[in-house]
Amino acid sequence: MGEWQYIRTEVEDRIAVLTVDHPPVNSFNAQVVTELEQAIDELLADDEVKAVVITGGGTNAFVAGADIPEIKEQFESTDDAGAGEFIERGHRTFLKIERATKPIIAAINGFCLGGGLELAMACHMRICSDRARLGQPEINLGIIPGWGGTQRLPRHVGKGKAFEMILSGDMITAQEAYRIGLVNKVVPAGAVLKEAQGLARKIVSKSKFPTAAALRAVTEGLAVSIEEGLKIEAQQFVILKEKEDPLEGLGAFLEKRQPRFQDK
Repeated sequence: MGEWQYIRTEVEDRIAVLTVDHPPVNSFNAQVVTELEQAIDELLADDEVKAVVITGGGTNAFVAGADIPEIKEQFESTDDAGAGEFIERGHRTFLKIERATKPIIAAINGFCLGGGLELAMACHMRICSDRARLGQPEINLGIIPGWGGTQRLPRHVGKGKAFEMILSGDMITAQEAYRIGLVNKVVPAGAVLKEAQGLARKIVSKSKFPTAAALRAVTEGLAVSIEEGLKIEAQQFVILKEKEDPLEGLGAFLEKRQPRFQDK
């Protein structure tokens, strides 16, 4: 595994834990995002990794937004290209996460604000600490979300709630995030990573091919009409006929035994 200043990765039982470790609140600056993209590329290319959990270092924050002094410098600069590259880097990295064919789970262990919420929303699932606070507070700084918040938040919670969160800049509790469908589960603060790893472990026990096919079908299908989405689903279903694991799974069901998937 690569070595970075602000990103740590550990792999055990085919599950990678990627930790954003930029004290005190794991804020995003250009280097952190660059390292995050490099780590994601490495984990997605590693055949020994079947699932990824992303969390924040320490106990206070998942990622509490972007590095404000760096953002201010970009607004003071007359070079629009620099700001554009910063935004593009975030878009590129989060799209890699969203479009990954390995499940990526956010373990939200604390404040999840701005770019942190945008990162969490790009993940396929979100496990949240009961002490976490989530929000898109950029409007309070005179700016707007720039790494997908205006696009992913309404897809997760609906247009009205997204407008409320983005235009007010208010934070919401973990319980409210669960109520509106923004997170999958809320657990006690000390159990977030363990819960996310448990979910990853359950998914890893399945064959990687239908997992990848389901991720593609859902992610790609949401970007097109229902008719086109059904075509994508059918294509992914038929592709599985080329693999051995479906026959193992179907045979195990008929024989009333647990399947022994080999990722073949």
